Amino acid sequence: MRGESEQQLGFSLVRPDLMVPEDHPIRTIKVLADAELRRLSPVFDQMYSRMGRPSIPPEHLLKGCLLMCLYSIRSERQLCERLRYDMLFRFFLELQVDGATFDPSGFAHNRDRLLQADVARLFFEGVLRQAKSAQL
Repeated sequence: MRGESEQQLGFSLVRPDLMVPEDHPIRTIKVLADAELRRLSPVFDQMYSRMGRPSIPPEHLLKGCLLMCLYSIRSERQLCERLRYDMLFRFFLELQVDGATFDPSGFAHNRDRLLQADVARLFFEGVLRQAKSAQL
């Protein structure tokens, strides 16, 4: 019997964490990344002013760069596009399903600040160190 096509509804109560399978490797990587970001939090506090316009959180920038490495994403523009529809990416960055995403130029500009401060290297080395110690 031929199935019927259903129209999409305009309202849903979906959470990104429910869309990612419990055994997906990104869940383990997220735990490692979040632990390293907590360790680097005092460094972020020193890098950013308490006044002025809020920037993209450094946690999102670094985890976004990690997604780019893991999923062979070639540019910030492609990452920002994927953030609009990829629930796994939204889960990893802890973004709301219907929340705003980043502007590619803003993402690149703010990411450069982390590269210049050598925080990106510390983050990636820390995640790698944890993965090796857990024998992943």
